[in-house]
Amino acid sequence: MDRLTRQVAFLTGIDRLKNIIRRTSLCDDSRLENSAEHSWHLGMMAMVLAEYAEPGVDVTRVVPMVLVHDLVEIHAGDTFAYDVAGNGDREARERAAADTLFGQLPDDQGRALRALWEEFEAGETPDARYAVALDRLQPILANDRSGGGSWRDHDVSRAQVMTRMRPVEQALPAFWPTVLDIVDRYCAAGLLRR
Repeated sequence: MDRLTRQVAFLTGIDRLKNIIRRTSLCDDSRLENSAEHSWHLGMMAMVLAEYAEPGVDVTRVVPMVLVHDLVEIHAGDTFAYDVAGNGDREARERAAADTLFGQLPDDQGRALRALWEEFEAGETPDARYAVALDRLQPILANDRSGGGSWRDHDVSRAQVMTRMRPVEQALPAFWPTVLDIVDRYCAAGLLRR
């Protein structure tokens, strides 16, 4: 296939991300969000909240990183953050999916997008730490606005949420009091198990 044909095939193929349903409700609790909506929301968050990122974060790299980070779910499926069994083989499933997905593109583009995905997964650079923190922050904000959302529906504990939120504490410390407030309110209301 020529370059343009491969690019178009990739772009039409990633439309399937809209069919990957997550466990997080929309803020109005009308339905569950899909992974494409989640990625778009993270891109917007990356731009709007850039002033809270650690020095040196390059938002022009973070936006593509968050747009790419869940594309592997097209082949690997979405694994609920608090699903212990499902997370056991998540990494292997997602790596195999990345091979397939990014292999559809011309080599230079496939390598570039794969590198962004790998950087996000490793979470070690300032850009990746910011992106991962946003990925953790977005669902907690949605859970708050939707009356408990996935916590309410899946019997999630405070300890599970606090462990999941550590990247927010580290990369977006300005939001840590907000995280604690949300968690404490939902524990007090009985919608988040102690």
